[in-house]
Amino acid sequence: MPVDFTAIDFETANSHPSSACAVGMVRVRDGKVVDRASWLIAPPAAHGEFLPFNIKIHGITPAMVAEARGWAEQLEELREFIGDDVVVAHNASFDMGVIKSACAETVTPTPRLKYLCSVQVSRRTYDIPSHRLPLAAAAAGFAEFAHHEALADAEACAAIISDAAVRHEVTDVAALAKKVGLRLTPLKAIPLKL
Repeated sequence: MPVDFTAIDFETANSHPSSACAVGMVRVRDGKVVDRASWLIAPPAAHGEFLPFNIKIHGITPAMVAEARGWAEQLEELREFIGDDVVVAHNASFDMGVIKSACAETVTPTPRLKYLCSVQVSRRTYDIPSHRLPLAAAAAGFAEFAHHEALADAEACAAIISDAAVRHEVTDVAALAKKVGLRLTPLKAIPLKL
C-alpha cells in the first residue's frame, strides 16, 4: 500500500476551536501531492469575533469571510476531499479539535476518520532543536513557505509525513505510525450535553 493520505490545516478567528476561518488540504498519493483545496469559512456567530492576535498570525479579516460559507455548509465538501484517507496535521490535536468543536457548535455529524500528528512523527524522525512546522518542514526538504496560510501549512505537513515514510522505509501511513511508536487515532465527537 503506497503512502496515501490527506494533510489538513485550519486557521481560527480566535482561541475558540469552533472558530475556523480557513482550511487547506492536500491529497497525497504514493508520497506525492496530487490535489489541493482551500477556502475561507465563516465562523459561527457565537464564536465569530476575530481577535487582533489571530489576524496578525494569518492575515484573515472579518471582511474576507463575509461571503464565505459556514461550517455546516462546507462540511460535505471537506468530507469528500478527505474520502477514506488517514488525515495528518501538524499538532493534530488542534486541527482535530477544530473539526470536533465546529461540528458540535453547528450540530453536524463529526466525520469518521483516523488521524496522525506530524509533530509526533517529526520528534521521532528528525534531530532538530524545535519541531515547529517551519523547522520540521525544512528538515523534510520543504523550506520557504507561507507559514500560517492554511494550504501552505498543509503542504508542509504532507512533506514531513512523506519524507518520514522514506526515512523509516515504510510504504503506508499506518506502518509509519507503528514504526515510530505511534498509532492512528480515531476522531471522536464531543459528547452532546443533555
